[in-house]
Amino acid sequence: MAGHLLLVDDEPGLREAVQAYLEESGFTVDVASNAKAGWDILQERSPDLVISDIMMPEVDGYQFLQQMREDPRFSRLPIVFLTARGMTKDRIEGYNAGVDAYLSKPFDPDELVAIVTNLVARQQAKDGNAVTDIADLANQVAEIRALLMNRSPLPTTTPGIKIDFTPREQSVLDLVAQGLMNKEIARRLETSVRNVEKYVSRLFSKTGTNSRTELVRFALENGLTQ
Repeated sequence: MAGHLLLVDDEPGLREAVQAYLEESGFTVDVASNAKAGWDILQERSPDLVISDIMMPEVDGYQFLQQMREDPRFSRLPIVFLTARGMTKDRIEGYNAGVDAYLSKPFDPDELVAIVTNLVARQQAKDGNAVTDIADLANQVAEIRALLMNRSPLPTTTPGIKIDFTPREQSVLDLVAQGLMNKEIARRLETSVRNVEKYVSRLFSKTGTNSRTELVRFALENGLTQ
């Protein structure tokens, strides 16, 4: 199975050996000697997975991971840590920071290939599902915009209803009601798409709705948004 990888490691010998083994296994591999160079590569080509060392000068693996997780473009990108640090607490720190797999040096290259293959397959499956999700979301946004154009005939069924939204939930609701996609909302609120998804999910829960169209209709009918 083909896949595009980014390998970030400051040890030339290990970097070259891992790159060669992965390429022999059918992957395309970009390499970087430090996190800054790795970040520059990410701006040009988004890989299916990132493999990164932890102990690197200036920007270490944890900081690099945090930088990726805070960027909506890379928040769900699979990441594997390679490190000489094998302590359980270090592994826990990595997993809490959002790493997907953790291999201590020295490691079996076949195990690395197996992990990478599995994670890339999962990611590609998610991406396939995401296409369907985006199409469904686009349909809901179109329905919302049509709803806004025909807003006046909507009946007011339960005027004065009060729901305890947080300020951020209210902001997300108002933007959803304007027909904005999650990516646009994230840009407006200067947050990640993942956070927007969490707020929308909370709005569904608080209003008892199951889709963006239902949510906007409910909000308009009950005076919960302008």
